[in-house]
Amino acid sequence: MPLTLKCSLIALALLLGACRSDPIHYHTLSPAQPGGLAHASEDIQIEHVSVPPQVDRTQMVIRQGDSGLAILETEWWGSSLADELRSSLDEQLSNPGAPKRLLRVDVQRFDSIPGRYARMDVQWRLRNLGDDVRTLTCRSSLQTPAAGSIDDLVKSHQNNVRQFVALVRQAASGHACP
Repeated sequence: MPLTLKCSLIALALLLGACRSDPIHYHTLSPAQPGGLAHASEDIQIEHVSVPPQVDRTQMVIRQGDSGLAILETEWWGSSLADELRSSLDEQLSNPGAPKRLLRVDVQRFDSIPGRYARMDVQWRLRNLGDDVRTLTCRSSLQTPAAGSIDDLVKSHQNNVRQFVALVRQAASGHACP
């Protein structure tokens, strides 16, 4: 085989190898098994969800050190983080046909630290549909230990969302912040 052909084949192999990219892994905040929570006596509809702009993206963002953030190019949410959270909350709080309440969620901190914890600090408002007088404004901080893998970190965030759902239901039935 001529030397130029060998060099061309080697160059082609190197070029194809350089173009290879790692596969993207998709994650969701909706657990595969909702956790056996019975529906509440009220239909809590999601009015609005906001999350900090630095984490509201499809790629997962993790903390590094005391001040760093890393965008994980191969670990993605199924949609933007705000949409993932809205979908998970809607799935767990919806009870069609029951009296309606509206929930407004403002996530002020959403930390992901593999090998340490998943944390979510939330200010939220719960009100009856068409009634601004009986409005509850509450604040919750949720933190769950997380093992070192991204899957474990996502499960910890799912657990935080489940705990948050329980707090919202408690507030809805007790008419007071938990």
